[in-house]
Amino acid sequence: MALDRWIAFVILLVCVAYGYAAYFTMDGVLPPIMQRSPIWPSSFPKVLAVGAILFSLAIVLGLEKAPQKEDAADINLSRLGDYNVGQALLLLGLMVAYALLLRPLGFLAATFLFLFLGAFILGERRFVLMAVIAAIAAGCVWYLVDAVLGIFLSPLPGFINSLASGG
Repeated sequence: MALDRWIAFVILLVCVAYGYAAYFTMDGVLPPIMQRSPIWPSSFPKVLAVGAILFSLAIVLGLEKAPQKEDAADINLSRLGDYNVGQALLLLGLMVAYALLLRPLGFLAATFLFLFLGAFILGERRFVLMAVIAAIAAGCVWYLVDAVLGIFLSPLPGFINSLASGG
């Protein structure tokens, strides 16, 4: 089985577990007043689970349009050394570091560093442009999440927040 079908199979298994949780475990803890609502907190996860299951099944079963000839974009595992595996592994490591440093550094600094270093890993060398774009992107995302959506997202490092709160 091709690599894309294996990935789709793993996604299918995850989505089946996610769908099971959405259909059978999330609704049992709803208070009685919410059980009469037409839209429950599990409505969107249910739609996501069904859609992802259908799409991953289409790939696993080969229902998507198969290429007639070997496409240059297909991954050939016998030529794995020809790909930029190092870049991919560095980006994965950077994602893990971002998740671990999000609270200690704060959202703005962690996101800025993630975007800046990610662009550097991918080969961009215009440092001033990278810094400006990373700063604008981090600031805009923080503003949208914090001010527009109303979800508190600590912009500053954890030690500054603890000093500001007096603890």
